[in-house]
Amino acid sequence: MFAPVYFDHNAGTPLDRRVLEGMLPYLAAQFGNASSRHEYGRAARRAIDEARQRVACAVGAHPTEVVFTSGGSEANNLFIKGAAACLAPGTAAISAMEHPCVREPAKQLVRSGWRLREIAVDDNCRIAGADFQAALEEKPALVSIMLANNETGAVQDIGALAARAKPTRAWFHSDAVQAFGRYPLDFRALNGAGVHALTLSAHKLGGPKGAGALVVDKRVELQPLIAGGGHERGLRSGTENVAAIVGFGLAAELAVARLETRARQFAALRVELEAGLLAQGATIFAAAAGRIPNTSYFAFAGIDGETLVAKLDRAGFAVAAGAACSSANPEPSHVLLAMGVASSLARGAVRVSFGENNDAAQVRDFLGVLSTTILQLKGLKALTS
Repeated sequence: MFAPVYFDHNAGTPLDRRVLEGMLPYLAAQFGNASSRHEYGRAARRAIDEARQRVACAVGAHPTEVVFTSGGSEANNLFIKGAAACLAPGTAAISAMEHPCVREPAKQLVRSGWRLREIAVDDNCRIAGADFQAALEEKPALVSIMLANNETGAVQDIGALAARAKPTRAWFHSDAVQAFGRYPLDFRALNGAGVHALTLSAHKLGGPKGAGALVVDKRVELQPLIAGGGHERGLRSGTENVAAIVGFGLAAELAVARLETRARQFAALRVELEAGLLAQGATIFAAAAGRIPNTSYFAFAGIDGETLVAKLDRAGFAVAAGAACSSANPEPSHVLLAMGVASSLARGAVRVSFGENNDAAQVRDFLGVLSTTILQLKGLKALTS
């Protein structure tokens, strides 16, 4: 049977077999509500407590700092909207490369009297130091800068940025969804530097969809998005998805245990991929930046990214044109435009993101198919021009 090669792990990862095995009892026999006082409920509560401990340990946090959510989007909204609701309207400063689930709630704050300030990035998707300093001089109340960009993979020195922001007394948040499991995270050290909250998600690291967390300094006052029974320290009401939370805990533990090994594997695959891409004339975005090791983002001049992705899919390779969460948007990537990439080239952007089941033979096969596909598309373009 034909099995396509999956090169889109930044959009979502396969559920790890060990994670699935750990979840199965809570999808069947262990069906209790964690708020119930009988043994069924107590078993569910113990499972959530153990998962919370695993996630906290994986990122160097205390379990009481972990608030479970339905995923990264909810966690980002909980911080942006929840913190803003407890503050007088002021300035919210976010980077120009943020995921839509940070950008959109930040834009919504404007309706409540807030001012939105976007912090520029340079041509390698790194925070522009001078503009960051200018933003700090405006004394923002909230700052959100993602740790690893979901498109380019570029990593920011969040600890150093937060330390610079500390004198403003702003609440500082970082979307660490793409970094978790691919880059070392230590919330205690980051918190000491001035980071007050991190967003995490399970399905980027071998866990289930539908589970995420906001790791948050308990000094930060948040208004919950969902009110009700007072679950998650009153910050996220609703009957807990025990199976997904259990899976999240297991996936976090496994990902951190294999982080160094997988980082070496991914880095070697990316070196081979990008050598082949450059030989074919591709532009690689954020090539000079420190990046999470599994991610490569590139384009070929004159080649439409959506068309290329569709042809590669038919040839057996699943890759992405930009970010999966905003794939319905036909506009060029806002991240690339913020980096100063020409719109015509940005429309050609394609992302490859590796997982642990990928190998060098798949990369070589991909480069061969890519070369043939690019030649075909250039030939079609020549015929129609």
